[in-house]
Amino acid sequence: MTPYLDLVRTIFEQGAWRANRTGVRTLSVPGASMRFDLRQGFPAVTTKRLAFKAAMGELVGFLRAEDSARRFRELGCGVWDQNANENQAWRDSPWRDGPDDLGPVYGVQWRQWPAYKLLPDHEEARIQAAQALGYRRLGRILEGREQEGHEHEGHEHEGHEPHVLLYKPIDQLRACLDTLMRDPGSRRMLFHGWNCAQIEEMALPPCHLLYQFLANPDTRELSLCLYIRSNDVGLGTPFNLAEGAALAHLMARLSGYEARWFTYFIGDAHIYETHVDMLREQLQREPYALPQLCLSDRVPAYADTGRYEPEWLDRIEPGDFTLVGYRHHPPLTAPMAV
Repeated sequence: MTPYLDLVRTIFEQGAWRANRTGVRTLSVPGASMRFDLRQGFPAVTTKRLAFKAAMGELVGFLRAEDSARRFRELGCGVWDQNANENQAWRDSPWRDGPDDLGPVYGVQWRQWPAYKLLPDHEEARIQAAQALGYRRLGRILEGREQEGHEHEGHEHEGHEPHVLLYKPIDQLRACLDTLMRDPGSRRMLFHGWNCAQIEEMALPPCHLLYQFLANPDTRELSLCLYIRSNDVGLGTPFNLAEGAALAHLMARLSGYEARWFTYFIGDAHIYETHVDMLREQLQREPYALPQLCLSDRVPAYADTGRYEPEWLDRIEPGDFTLVGYRHHPPLTAPMAV
């Protein structure tokens, strides 16, 4: 985990103290990156114990588009409890739907991005093209009024052309996997969670917000680039590294590739003031060799079966991910800033 420890050192040496929404100061640097060769090992932090089962529970929750802290807890991950139930700004939000509600966070955007098209109702070719792509007609709109199931009676108001509203949920991750199988040279295999229209509806706006897969069909290698707008290096980064690397391995398994490069970009890389002692202790510890990730035999490998089974994006369980040869130093804890 040398790249991770190097990042921690860089923040201590070059960071500037800043105030933020949590009320806990951060030592921050703008713009940082790490790169890992997944053939050489899985990027699990070894200078403390990684909560691997919780990280995989969170990843599976994202894959299932969960929007409840209760469902994450059931998957073995309790990191969403505070954001759901102890963040006063969210508790007071009109968008919050009771205890444990998170709103349309991460996985909802990954797997069910809400897409709308508002088209003039005389543009029949465009409407049909949208319907061929899976959009369904919600209704007819004029002057801000929905007219479901019937045509507007009388004359249309001049300058207010009637439109048709269409909708479909977009499974961005499945689209990436489909493209990987159909057109592996594509540079458009990406998904993101920063839905500007729904940010206020979320308990926490997405931090890890853009994932891009890049394949090499000749070597059968699949790489992943991840961009994170704001990263808590003490607690968040180890989780995000584990989840991103595991996702790369899963996508590779289902498509007949080998996971290779994992490049991790951060916009605001920061250390919370309450995490300083924990991270300074880690810098005193000698890191161990990286472990390897093992996916359960029940998860089909396209390279072996020749069958494309994308439904495993939904079937995967936290227990299907195992670390082999994971040696780590004693656990270290620090409070999460909410």
